[in-house]
This record gives sequence, structure tokens and C-alpha cells, in this order.
Amino acid sequence: MAAGAADAVEFQPGIRRRRIRWRRYIGLSVPALIALVVIVAGVFAELLQTHDPEFIDLAARLAPPVFDGGTWAHPLGTDELGRDIYSRLLHGARVSLIVVGIVVPGAALFGTLIGLVSGWVGGMTGQILMRVVDLQLALPAILFAVLMASLVGPSLTNVIVILLFWTWPSYSRLVRADVLSLRERDFVTASRSVGAAPWWIMRKHLLPNVLNTIVIVMTLEVALVVLAEAALSFLSVGVPPGTSSWGRMITEGRDTMNVAWWPIWLPGLTLLIISLTGNLMGDWLRDALDPRLRNLR
Repeated sequence: MAAGAADAVEFQPGIRRRRIRWRRYIGLSVPALIALVVIVAGVFAELLQTHDPEFIDLAARLAPPVFDGGTWAHPLGTDELGRDIYSRLLHGARVSLIVVGIVVPGAALFGTLIGLVSGWVGGMTGQILMRVVDLQLALPAILFAVLMASLVGPSLTNVIVILLFWTWPSYSRLVRADVLSLRERDFVTASRSVGAAPWWIMRKHLLPNVLNTIVIVMTLEVALVVLAEAALSFLSVGVPPGTSSWGRMITEGRDTMNVAWWPIWLPGLTLLIISLTGNLMGDWLRDALDPRLRNLR
């Protein structure tokens, strides 16, 4: 009897680790499925749409969605100009995918480079680079967006430039903090003692050790970039009129929100779900890549 009890106690940690592992995978499955649906919707928007997203049909103005007494001709209803909300949401997903696909990798690449150089070189060069980061953080992105829109007009290119300008410093600060710690480690000191070039050390030793941080920040930045693009479009300094965007759909639905809830609620709920998805995936990656939690996996 005592031996059986001892065996049960011995196997309990393994059972606990397996349960934690499965809970984490289940926790990832729902956000991953939502992200996959958004990607498919954006990539295949033309195939999945039921109407031209910018086609105006005043005869079908403010038609309710099918679950609120509407018809399957417009499954999610229409807006104040009779445009199909379902088709506009699909093309809005494409706009968000384009912005995220350019801004997040671009900001990660540039910000990581600045952080590596600043942390490794140090001295006056590192301080100058960090003051540039501080200066950029002090500039309000919204005012910069309004200035660009007033000079050249709202466009998707402006949105991408503004968000690139706005998001790269977060990578620089985190990467620099990691590099300042790593540069004093024994394996870096050994490489320097045998005459390894600084760029070789950064590429072989520093970058692989900060990669986990970069991946986690990139995942968390997805939600921020989607919301920022929607905010700029909501303020009419983002994508131009005639382009389906979740933020522009919300600002266009304000005038009729007392009469019809769906033109503003449906894109708003879509933004909420996407933001939660990005944050949940970022939290999962942070837990999965954190070395302090490896004993639990």
C-alpha cells in the first residue's frame, strides 16, 4: 500500500505538467482560430463578399441584419448609404492585415537594430540614440497624423508611415535593456577576448537571446496597430473616403446610431475581438517563452 501511494505521489508532478500544457494549448486555440478567420477574410475578401463594399443602394438603406429581422441579401445589414456591412468588414480586415503586415515587422526590424547598437556600443552613441527615442516618444502621433493628412491628404501610406514612426521605440528600449545585461555575460566576454567582430557578436549571441522578447512585443503590437489604424481612420486622417476600414465604418455610423445600432456596433465588436485576440496570443507566447516557466511545461 505504501509503495502504491509513493508511486502516485511520484507521478503527480508529471500529471500536473501535462494538465498545464493542455490548458495552455486550449487557451491558444481560440485566439489562433480567430486570427486565422481574419486572415482568410482579408486575403479572400473578393471571393467571400456578397456585394461591392462601396456600392451605394439607397433603396436598401439601414437594412437590419438577418438576426434582427433582416434578410440574407444583407446578412449583417447595411449602413446609411445602403452599403453591405458584411462585405465592408471583409475589406476592412484586408486593410488591417496590410497595415499590420508592414508596420509590425518594419518597426521590429528598425527598433531592434537601434536597440542592439545602442546597448552594445554604449557611451555617447548609445545616449544619442536613446535621446532620439525619447524625442520620438514625446511627439504626439495623432497631431503628426493630422499634419500629414493636411499636407498630402489621408491615405493608407500615411497610416503606415505614422504607425512605423510611432511603434519602433518600444522595441528599442526593451532590446537595449536586454543587451546591457547580456554584454556582461561570460559567453560574450569570451567572444570579445578572441577578437570576434561586434556585428558577429550581435548576430550570433545578442540577437538570438533577445528574439523571445521581440516576438512577444510583435504579437502584442498587433492589437495596438489595429486599434491605432482604426483611430486614425475614425478621425478622418487615416485611409481615404471610399476605402473600407473598421475605424471609418464607426465614424460613418455615428450619425445613425440612435436609429440603427449595427453600422457602429458590428465594426466596434470586430475591433474588440481582434484586440483581445492579439493580447491573448501575446500573453500565451510570453508564458511559453519565459524560461522561468519552463519547469511547468
